[in-house]
Amino acid sequence: MPRPCAIAVLTVVAILGCAHTPQEAAVDAAAIGVEVVSTGHRGMTKQTGLRHGQQYTEAFYAGDLERIVSKFAPKTAQALPLSKMQQLQKKVMASFGSEMVIHSEKVDGGNGLWRYRRVASYKRMKRPMQVVWIFRDDGTIESFGVKPAGPAPSRHLKHHTQTALRLPFQDFWYVAWGGRSVEQNYHAEYRNQRFAYDLYIRRDGSTHAGDGRRLVDYYAFGKTLVSPGAGVVVSARGDLLDNPIGKTDVTNPLGNHVVIDHENGEFSFLAHLKHNTLAVKVGDRVTSGQLLGQCGNSGNTSEPHLHYHLQDNADFETGAGMPIQFLNYRADGKDVARGEPVQGQTVTPMEAH
Repeated sequence: MPRPCAIAVLTVVAILGCAHTPQEAAVDAAAIGVEVVSTGHRGMTKQTGLRHGQQYTEAFYAGDLERIVSKFAPKTAQALPLSKMQQLQKKVMASFGSEMVIHSEKVDGGNGLWRYRRVASYKRMKRPMQVVWIFRDDGTIESFGVKPAGPAPSRHLKHHTQTALRLPFQDFWYVAWGGRSVEQNYHAEYRNQRFAYDLYIRRDGSTHAGDGRRLVDYYAFGKTLVSPGAGVVVSARGDLLDNPIGKTDVTNPLGNHVVIDHENGEFSFLAHLKHNTLAVKVGDRVTSGQLLGQCGNSGNTSEPHLHYHLQDNADFETGAGMPIQFLNYRADGKDVARGEPVQGQTVTPMEAH
């Protein structure tokens, strides 16, 4: 979730999803973490998650850093050892000053992974800042961030999608993260994924059968994914293994993926595809609805789902996200001729029914 440094003296960043670019990295912090896509819970409630986030934040303010570091996941501890956390805490407190007003606190996520966000005003800062913690049911901290609150600035806010885009799947998919606000869509905080979507299949309020420990338990795993529009494949990878549940691949954030140049300044990114299921290669010309591969769990993700976004060039790190208007779909049973799905909706292509 959570990185543009348009103002801020210091931004401590943590990748949530695929959203990390060198240009957005902090002064002296590393990016660690996983993508949050779930909305159920297993082992922790929002109330206990809220208490965890509050305790971690107060400990950080007070300089009780040994307590925090003792809860870090191994990769987080490697990136932010005690000495670096001490430096960060001094810089943040010196730059921000004391916390004056807490504007909001929110906990979301689930299925073993939770995000706590606290938006507050500080004595020395002209605009609110946001403290973010990502932690697991047992309290293990996967990532930590302090940064400006609100969505990333975008020059494409009024852009109308030029490509005739369809939803890139059949069946009914749930919009876990989608919309233009940070509340609806954690991607909105990232320049390149400003309008991105995370979609998965949900039945009876859950994304999986059983205890969800196996990839095959997840309803989205192995589902067919198709091209959202006509164009040329400019990037494709399918050799990465699917992560077992509980593991992520931060080295290859997109995982197996397909990038399509729609030849009008719009580029589609489809990420986290299943190992060895790609049906296209670089240079292939594709049509709308053409088979691309299957939904998987490769890359920087916590469970099988589709990540989709549109940006203005083919370089994941340097592109700017663009609004996505899909054509001819149903949202919660209502026909939509052209629109932008939002968090909480269940969507399906009209032609699928």
